[in-house]
Amino acid sequence: MKKILLIEDDEHLRDNIKELLELSNYEVLIAGNGKDGVEKATHFHPNLIICDIVLPILDGFSVLHLLQRHELLRVTPFIFVSAKTSREDYRKAMELGADDFITKPFELTELLNAIEIRLRKQEFITQHIDHNGIHNNQSADEQLIIREFFHDRNINTYKKKEIIYSEGNHLNGLYYLVKGSVKTYLSNDSGKSIITDLYNDGDIFGFVPYFKGSNYYDNAVAIEKSELAIIPTVEFETLLNTNHSFSKNMIQMLAKNIHFKEHKLLSIAYNSLRRKVADALIQIHQKYHSNGSPISSINISRYNLASIAGTATESLVRTLSDFQSEKLIEFDKDGGIIILNALKLERLPN
Repeated sequence: MKKILLIEDDEHLRDNIKELLELSNYEVLIAGNGKDGVEKATHFHPNLIICDIVLPILDGFSVLHLLQRHELLRVTPFIFVSAKTSREDYRKAMELGADDFITKPFELTELLNAIEIRLRKQEFITQHIDHNGIHNNQSADEQLIIREFFHDRNINTYKKKEIIYSEGNHLNGLYYLVKGSVKTYLSNDSGKSIITDLYNDGDIFGFVPYFKGSNYYDNAVAIEKSELAIIPTVEFETLLNTNHSFSKNMIQMLAKNIHFKEHKLLSIAYNSLRRKVADALIQIHQKYHSNGSPISSINISRYNLASIAGTATESLVRTLSDFQSEKLIEFDKDGGIIILNALKLERLPN
């Protein structure tokens, strides 16, 4: 029988939730204040914790912060239930590592569904870890593990051109791009910027500052309407330490990130304008059209494309016009770029 700790100071609501959970075949522990909740959590090690934010002695945020420091409880599913509805409270909860945030008043069935989802996810992760914390099946598909890890996680939606994080922001987690497109970029003191990377569905980004032990060193913005799940750093660290395949995957991503930056630096320093633009087109083509289709339209603003190539927008436009005349590319009716001869672009002399 799964054990759930309920930390709630409203006696009437606490009794109602306790009764519902017991009818659903859960063992329920209760606490009326934050301090008592922390003590019971560390003593009984529940399978899941439900906690209000506004509590006597210790508030819910403090409870979660203290439990995240406990080795056996840092990955225990944690659900906030609260009448606090501001975006700031929600974001703080997610950044601290909460798995869900349910606003009062709520239907009790909503809480039950959230509990079942979190326990299923926790069970999935546990099944992939042996008693020594090492992944049992080294050949398992890392992408499947990642998808399951983020399945049913809270999703934040960002509008086109909305900032996700800025240079110097405190590292509050890593990002998993569920749907959409995101760019990261660096800017100098005069406001000129260069795109450092592009991300699409299924990509993880914002992980380099974690390994550096620093704040975000670049900026991230949505290129189009995008859906993102934030990964609290404590969960990311736990997955790294317990899942060999995931750790190997992240090392490979870091290596690719370094290789890409080195290649870009070399290109900006020594390549001709035509070579820079050709490389940028091939990069985007490979990033967003990896299905082998010989003709695909690249829909990206000329400003962003110039930033990727490391050149001025006016120079980029002239070079694209030259490529069109040479029948290397053409433009669709919406201004998208269709690559007609990718092989020739790749082999374009410098």
